[in-house]
Amino acid sequence: MDKSAGKRLDPSRLVDLERLVHSYYALTPEPDQPDQRVIFGTSGHRGSAFKGSFNEGHILAIAQAICVHRKRRGVDGPLFLGLDTHALSAPALRTAIEVFAANQITSLVDNRDGYTPTPAISHAILGYNRGRSHGLADGVVITPSHNPPEDGGFKYNPPHGGPADAETAGAIQEIANEFLVGRLRGVRRMPYERARTSPFVRGHDYTTAYVADLHHVLDLGAVSSAGVRIGVDPMGGASVGYWPAIIQRYRLAATVVNVDVDPTFGFMPADWDGRIRMDCSSPYAMARLIALRGDFDVAWANDPDADRHGIVTRSQGLMNPNHYLAAAISYLFADRRRWPLDCGIGKTMVTSSLLDRLAAKLGRPLIETPVGFRWFVDGLLTGGLGFAGEESAGASFLRRDGSVWTTEKDGMMLGLLAAEITAKAGRDLDAVYQDIVCALGTPYYERMDAPASTEKQELLKRIASDDVDIRELAGEAVLAVETAAPGSGHPLGGIRVRTQNGWFAARPSGTEAIYKIYAESFVSLDHLQRIKTEARALVDALIDQKEDGADESR
Repeated sequence: MDKSAGKRLDPSRLVDLERLVHSYYALTPEPDQPDQRVIFGTSGHRGSAFKGSFNEGHILAIAQAICVHRKRRGVDGPLFLGLDTHALSAPALRTAIEVFAANQITSLVDNRDGYTPTPAISHAILGYNRGRSHGLADGVVITPSHNPPEDGGFKYNPPHGGPADAETAGAIQEIANEFLVGRLRGVRRMPYERARTSPFVRGHDYTTAYVADLHHVLDLGAVSSAGVRIGVDPMGGASVGYWPAIIQRYRLAATVVNVDVDPTFGFMPADWDGRIRMDCSSPYAMARLIALRGDFDVAWANDPDADRHGIVTRSQGLMNPNHYLAAAISYLFADRRRWPLDCGIGKTMVTSSLLDRLAAKLGRPLIETPVGFRWFVDGLLTGGLGFAGEESAGASFLRRDGSVWTTEKDGMMLGLLAAEITAKAGRDLDAVYQDIVCALGTPYYERMDAPASTEKQELLKRIASDDVDIRELAGEAVLAVETAAPGSGHPLGGIRVRTQNGWFAARPSGTEAIYKIYAESFVSLDHLQRIKTEARALVDALIDQKEDGADESR
């Protein structure tokens, strides 16, 4: 761990904004370099202008690719367009507007030239498309989520309002890279000043539409009546303008502890490695809010695009994301009487198995998916899932009447839910969680990272269950070796090994030269440590075995 973890960095270590924005315009991506091509996953394309992986050329190519994709899919309604507070988001917005306007696509931008959280874009798309069968809207959010200040991101949300599916993301990536290879031939562009005054760029009041609708998904009257003392940290992100409106409209006893918007994010405590990262599930990045926990009954933070949440309780400080998911599910399925009786719980394969036990206790279907919120879109749209969540502190759930709220993660809503639970339970959230583990067992959960080159990450993706010869894990018989989600068969992109009282999963990172090991024990911390040690040894051996096989075939 870096000695700067949990502390503010010296100004000399902050990102040089002028140089960063200059690099966005000055550097031209080289498509023959793999790390400078468009890599458009379900969270869109991410990179840094310094590294030639997020530059004007990328955004020109991606924006035009989205125009081509829309035409092929018959999407001809408006495009909801928002951005967060990262330094590269504003230049990317200008570039995108130039392309969309030149293609005669109507972009709806914030009517106050403000920032727009990811859930507000999803909410807007769904609201516009409700009851329509043609002229459907879609959206773009310009954000790299919680990534460091020098990064940029650009993601696409189809008419269902959620993250792009693999087919859509793959199509956009392929078209965008064709434009890069062709030196942007075929990309249409209109000068920014002319685009902004054209009929193809219009203002939209995202804030009022989102804030005014919150009472349909949350009981904020109960929060106000109980006088729950709330602390909120937008982490300098897109929710900064939303919280004053929410607090005023619903008469909440809430304080926004930080209203600063600074693209260097110099007010942030450094993360574990000494880098600034607006990760609201990190105890280091959350150090400032944790220090204030005694001032509030409950507090929370959101990352820059507000799709994630970090909950801080008076008694325990930063709540483990898995623990909060369990508390939220337990409360919601007891309180939301108008939800369909057969609606289930969605979780990723690397989220705590405490949710499996909780689903069984509640008598609700459990849907396990690979990593990525896109797998929950259909369930949330149809009401088949009442709640869907990930271990990385992202979740969404249905409106109080059982209809869809968003098909994206909504960190603002999950924060407000923490206040609702506190108000109605009349006690600390950790006490709610303790009731659950007293009945179902205490989980010991941890995620760790291990170095892995791009080649080794690809090898890990290709491991099949038949490749894994393991009969015992940490002293318990292995019940299953899985490389795909139960039921659907969608690939995990790694492996999961389960026993009666523990499991581990390993999968490559989508953004760093590492692979991730997730492990959990319902026995003890010592048992968890054994699982982690044996998991690391097994995965490294499997990768080496695959590597040797690849060498022999050559």
